Amino acid sequence: MNYKRFCTIFSGCLMLLVSAYSQSREEAEERRLIAASQAGASPLYFNPGDTTVPLVSTGDYHNSNECTVRGGLPHFFRKAAAGQPLTIGFIGGSITQGNQCYRRQTARYIQSMFPDAAMKGINAGVSGTGTDLGACRLYDQLMQYHPDLVFVEFAVNGAWPDGMEGIIRQIRKTSPQTDICLIYTVNIGHTNAYAAGQIPEHIKGLERLAVHYALPSIHLGMEPTMLEREGKLIWKSATDVPGKIVYSRDGLHPIWAGGNLYAAAIARGMRKIQAANSVEPSALPAPLLVDNWEDAGMYDPLQIATFDNGFKKTATDQLPLKQFHSWFPYVMMAEQPGATFTFHFTGTMFGIFDIGCPETGQLEAIVDGKRMKLTARNAKGARFLSEAEETDSSGSFTINRFNNFCNNRYRGQYEMIILPPGKHTVTLRLSSEKADKRTILGPEQLEDITSHPEKYDRTVVYIGKILLRGKPGK
Repeated sequence: MNYKRFCTIFSGCLMLLVSAYSQSREEAEERRLIAASQAGASPLYFNPGDTTVPLVSTGDYHNSNECTVRGGLPHFFRKAAAGQPLTIGFIGGSITQGNQCYRRQTARYIQSMFPDAAMKGINAGVSGTGTDLGACRLYDQLMQYHPDLVFVEFAVNGAWPDGMEGIIRQIRKTSPQTDICLIYTVNIGHTNAYAAGQIPEHIKGLERLAVHYALPSIHLGMEPTMLEREGKLIWKSATDVPGKIVYSRDGLHPIWAGGNLYAAAIARGMRKIQAANSVEPSALPAPLLVDNWEDAGMYDPLQIATFDNGFKKTATDQLPLKQFHSWFPYVMMAEQPGATFTFHFTGTMFGIFDIGCPETGQLEAIVDGKRMKLTARNAKGARFLSEAEETDSSGSFTINRFNNFCNNRYRGQYEMIILPPGKHTVTLRLSSEKADKRTILGPEQLEDITSHPEKYDRTVVYIGKILLRGKPGK
């Protein structure tokens, strides 16, 4: 082989190795960022006047469809003009929970609109969750703190209209003076609709609710879509790119630059709503969706349930549970199979909001004296379970609380189980059956379980809250 041919082959191999290494680094970084985004709770309160947060401007972008005013935000702007103290609440998934994604920049901008007003922000974002859990936890994590304005973000995952209507109706019933604004975040798959002058299909269901309740709504993805089409924005990159706006590292959760674009859209929307003639809300209309989640709630375990001696009350003010303290002041922990707790309620669903981790085990459900066999309600096999016939081979007697997000870390998660309407007695029991954790983690996540199998060999549950659709009690 001559020297020139050798150099060509060597150069090509080197390029392949560099490319593979770069791709591997990108994939590792993506997994790290997704893991971080799915981590535990963030502080409940935050300061809208924090000067370390970038102060966005409204910019030059204009699209008349970006913000629709409808009834506006009359109570909020009236209180702001009068210089009264204001509380701004944000509820949504990981994009709301994250510190760079839009929430802090939005609050900072609103504070700049009314610099003399005393403001505080509430972060009710919970990663990996949708409007179903949002409707359950709304009062506990947000409404009990009397917000004057609530931004609701659930568009990229879990944008179920029945849950969203439950959130809207609960806010209106709990506090008619609290204004509501729906905000629509995006992922890569949504940009095609915006580029074609349309809105993503699933957001149409949320918009029908905004029309029904005369709520303002803001599409946060229109400017990023335009910038991407113009070659000025890269949706996903593990590193910064000179001359380009990098929206995110993982394709979903904005870093500061992407979050600033989101916040700028809200800033434009706030100015547009402020300039419009707001309309005093009319009486609460009849529900648009018959089976909406306005009856959903979340309860401290000891408030409604009785626990046997296998469970113990465990504080969350110490590691490794400290990150969940703002969600769960305590958890009920058990690690001996057979430990049980029981509660009564009248309604159609029950569930748990708990903590997933390497030691997480499985539960069994006994409802009205019968051990339940469960099957997934939807294709994803997540969240909604319903009773199945005992002869149904696809069902399971266990509720597995271990998933592929439980690899060497602790994460908030939840489950809901559907029942026929009526009065129910529910007992949940820690199962002796162990999940196949290696299979669940998959070949890419076996390093920790291989190095520390003792962590995964335990069978533990941490019950943070009990979820209901209905009312607790006999």
